[in-house]
Amino acid sequence: MTLKSEILFISDLHLSLEKTEITRLFLNFLEQRAIKAAALYILGDLFDAWVGDDDNTPPNPAIKKAFKQLAASGTAIYLLQGNRDFLLGFDFCKEAGITLLDEYAVINIDEPILLTHGDLLCSDDLPYQAFRVKSHSREWQQQILSKPLWVRLLAARWYRLRSYFHKRNKSQQIMDVNQDTVATIMQQYQCRILIHGHTHRPARHEFLLDNQNATRFVLADWKKSGAEVLCWNGGWLVEKI
Repeated sequence: MTLKSEILFISDLHLSLEKTEITRLFLNFLEQRAIKAAALYILGDLFDAWVGDDDNTPPNPAIKKAFKQLAASGTAIYLLQGNRDFLLGFDFCKEAGITLLDEYAVINIDEPILLTHGDLLCSDDLPYQAFRVKSHSREWQQQILSKPLWVRLLAARWYRLRSYFHKRNKSQQIMDVNQDTVATIMQQYQCRILIHGHTHRPARHEFLLDNQNATRFVLADWKKSGAEVLCWNGGWLVEKI
């Protein structure tokens, strides 16, 4: 048996019923590629919207089944909530064989590495940060999750539409990370490598942090034409699938 050693990082798949090509690409990735890895980290926005762990509308059952099969193969699966699927909870993760991580998580691969979705780093977007505080409160989430599923599904469609038009009126700078916030968080968690998604601006940024070399990996969003995966296997590599 081949020893699994690779660690894979992905984010921003935005899976939904309408995005059949991306769902198909992801299921194939789990079955053919992720199964070869020791661990898979999903750094938020796995789903385009998540209205509660009781939502079993397509493609959710197929995704849970594929995750469970991957976990059974010996690949550990870790998940961070994103700004689109922050209601994703422990019930879903238990059914799928996934470990749910905090909004900032430190893992060790030769050295400490900080993982986050990325929306918290966009500190210049004050209206979004205010909404994030409200929407992550227990009271707000309980109020939403207490509504019937069909109401939540309709509300999710409306929120996605509203988000689309709001983004059109925001500058690209506001929707990107704030480098001072990046430095502060990395210092707080004592990490010189940061991996995140959210901005849909895949890149590898090298900079100095406390007079030492630091790296910020930005993961790519998935498209029906293909996707990128950040791989670690003794070194860092971006792999196209």
